[in-house]
Amino acid sequence: MKPQIWFLTGSQHLYGPETLDQVASQSQQIQQLLTTSGGISAEIVSKPVLTDSTAIRTVMLEANADPACLGVIAWMHTFSPAKMWITGLDALRKPLLHLHTQLNQALPWASIDMDFMNLNQAAHGDREFGYIQTRIGVARKTVAGHAADPSVVTRIDGWVRAAAGVQRLRSLRLARFGDNMRDVAVTEGDKVEAELRFGVSVNTYGVNDLVAVVDAVPDSEIDALAAEYADVYTLDPQLARGGDRHESLRYAARIEAGLRQFLTEGGFGAFTTNFEDLGGLRQLPGLAVQRLMADGYGFGGEGDWKTSALLAAVKAMGTGTGRGTSFMEDYTYHFGPGEQKILGAHMLEVCPSIAADRPSCEIHPLGIGGREDPVRLVFDAAEGPGVVIGMADLGDRFRLVANAIEVTAPDEPLPKLPVARAVWKPAPSLATSAESWLTAGGPHHTVLTQAVGAEPLRDFATMLNTELLLIDENTTTHDFADRVRWNQAYYRQYPR
Repeated sequence: MKPQIWFLTGSQHLYGPETLDQVASQSQQIQQLLTTSGGISAEIVSKPVLTDSTAIRTVMLEANADPACLGVIAWMHTFSPAKMWITGLDALRKPLLHLHTQLNQALPWASIDMDFMNLNQAAHGDREFGYIQTRIGVARKTVAGHAADPSVVTRIDGWVRAAAGVQRLRSLRLARFGDNMRDVAVTEGDKVEAELRFGVSVNTYGVNDLVAVVDAVPDSEIDALAAEYADVYTLDPQLARGGDRHESLRYAARIEAGLRQFLTEGGFGAFTTNFEDLGGLRQLPGLAVQRLMADGYGFGGEGDWKTSALLAAVKAMGTGTGRGTSFMEDYTYHFGPGEQKILGAHMLEVCPSIAADRPSCEIHPLGIGGREDPVRLVFDAAEGPGVVIGMADLGDRFRLVANAIEVTAPDEPLPKLPVARAVWKPAPSLATSAESWLTAGGPHHTVLTQAVGAEPLRDFATMLNTELLLIDENTTTHDFADRVRWNQAYYRQYPR
């Protein structure tokens, strides 16, 4: 089912049926401008012009109930008295974008008369609509500009992608295999509040429940996956058929097939593992986790369900962009010489969607977990702009912390670091970024995305009524610390 955005146009009967016919025609033209731009990642569906409170409330309730509808765009073509929008806006549970536009791009100065003014008065009507949204506290995005402007289309699509991420969370089922890493604070959290706030259902399953499925995978599936690995990746010769570690590759394939089956049968879109709780698994899942993330699954290491859920949402937001998103962890710093940078990685679990080149499938020892050497994909991340974003539970609310970054190539090769990794320059500098992140209480597990920018992430946070602190090129540590303090006061007064 292709996702939809419903396009709602407001007017009234004051101007007569002929004017309403023109409103309907121009509404369809705006919808067509957005559709034919090719820049919107959902179908824009026009609805009849809305002229009374009953029709408005009805269409909002229908939007709530339709699983294909990601959200609604509203445009007040003429002057739509806003009192008639109150009950509809109050009932709406899908994201809302207020598009402040008009059909004509340039004014026909020589021919403007009062008929033209009465028909083309969105500058008037949208202010009435903006007032009532503010008056009743509607969370929304406002975009002003002509529908043919590429920058307007880009901003609308960012909002559409954020709405897709929210919809993903609202129906997400997440399986935790075991609990979180012992004595770690930031991976803890309130799963009841998470379901209330985000819609994600988080439940724990015994690792050996998974092991039973893994052990039952037929050899034919393992054969097919092992052949696929050899075809898709640069395979370490010792893992190839006839190599002395080929059985380890086959066991990695067994884990993938069993884990994929468990998740599919349970309707799960995200999961966690924990190297301290592997049950009867002979390897820490590495290759399997990487490939499942590449297929859009959320993942968090050490039982980090918050990052897993966030990854699933951001993956949904980035669908179709051709750019990657991965589970990530800030590991160590390069303070110089040259530009200061962060080296990010994890034990094994970094998604190949961010790889610069064809990944290498390798096997190496792992100093923790107490299991056999695990198979994993090794690569450097592709260069380019991105964002890292993390979620923390502060006790009274969830907080999202994000940092604009530039992914770069490593300064030198990393021949003795056999894991997937990313190197990046954080904005505005390593020192300011790190100080601000620590001040915000941001987690060490994050989502690194090159598919979704800062503005869609702001939209995402707005839709979820969740705090977002963004560290970017304009950030200073003093202003950021002030923002943290001000937000604390705001969220105490307006907890939901």
